[in-house]
Amino acid sequence: MHKRWAVGLILISILTTACGGAASVDEYKAAFVYVGPTDDGGWSQAHDVGRQYLVEQTGIQTEYTALVPEDATEFRTVAEAYIEQGYNIIFGTTFGYIDAMAEMAEEYPDVIFLHCSGYLNNDTNFANYFGKMYQPRYLSGLAAGAMTDSNKIGYVAAFPIPEVIRGINAFAAGVNEVNPEATVEVVWTFTWFGPEAETQAANALLEKGADVLAQHQDSTATGLAAEAAGAKWISYNTAYGQNSAPEAFVTAPVWDWGPYYVNIVEQIIDGTFTTESYWGGMETGLVSLYDLSSDVPSDTATLIAEKTEAIIDGSLEVEIVEEEFISNVIGTVNP
Repeated sequence: MHKRWAVGLILISILTTACGGAASVDEYKAAFVYVGPTDDGGWSQAHDVGRQYLVEQTGIQTEYTALVPEDATEFRTVAEAYIEQGYNIIFGTTFGYIDAMAEMAEEYPDVIFLHCSGYLNNDTNFANYFGKMYQPRYLSGLAAGAMTDSNKIGYVAAFPIPEVIRGINAFAAGVNEVNPEATVEVVWTFTWFGPEAETQAANALLEKGADVLAQHQDSTATGLAAEAAGAKWISYNTAYGQNSAPEAFVTAPVWDWGPYYVNIVEQIIDGTFTTESYWGGMETGLVSLYDLSSDVPSDTATLIAEKTEAIIDGSLEVEIVEEEFISNVIGTVNP
């Protein structure tokens, strides 16, 4: 169950500055704001697993609020309630919080704001962080291209923003590398977590003949639809999807936020924190491709292992294309 804000006694504390030298973990409290529920099997659950790891490794006090819409007023209400309770590190874990966090960083200079997936920062207390998820998406495309019989692969996508578009293109590049005859058709839901919309989009693609589905969504609805239709599924965010739709599950590009959260909080505590734009690749462990199912052909599995090693050692660079779709993608960037 998700926890709600503004309950209990309001605590008053003296906030420390962003870079004010070494301190004690007891001087900090970190609040996490999620766009979805912590049991979504995807994005928000991955972040909350990372939060729990952070607590285990550092002992810092944390709290979270789930199901906060990408609305400036909603985010501000939640974040200000935490600040009033003495929380001096705020993690905002979805793109749409970006403007509200930038504004609040100026208003609350003694609070550190860390925004996931955005591009804004300042020189003192506002930083952003993300990962090169397009790398494992490319690898998952190799699996999808090898497994389709219809040569029609569906992709249930959230919003046509650069993050999503580059992931679709990387996936499609992997598909094309092993199967030039296959196409990737995109359906947009305009939600991050919207199981009903995701189900409708998945079924629309299945009805068009897609026998493999991939997604940039936060729930497992696409996988459930794929399994019901006897299709295969490339999940996203976590590997929890294999429990929801085990017959459909092939693999998943996944996040491991815990080590990053430990590292950034330790920097804050020891006074070495800087407001960088962090973008970790597979070599950091922040992003990876989960284990392949036994359905993946052995030669494809070998190819994926080789490509994985090449990405990690730097000898293979996955191309970034985020202004338009590559040739084997059916869909529009601005629908």
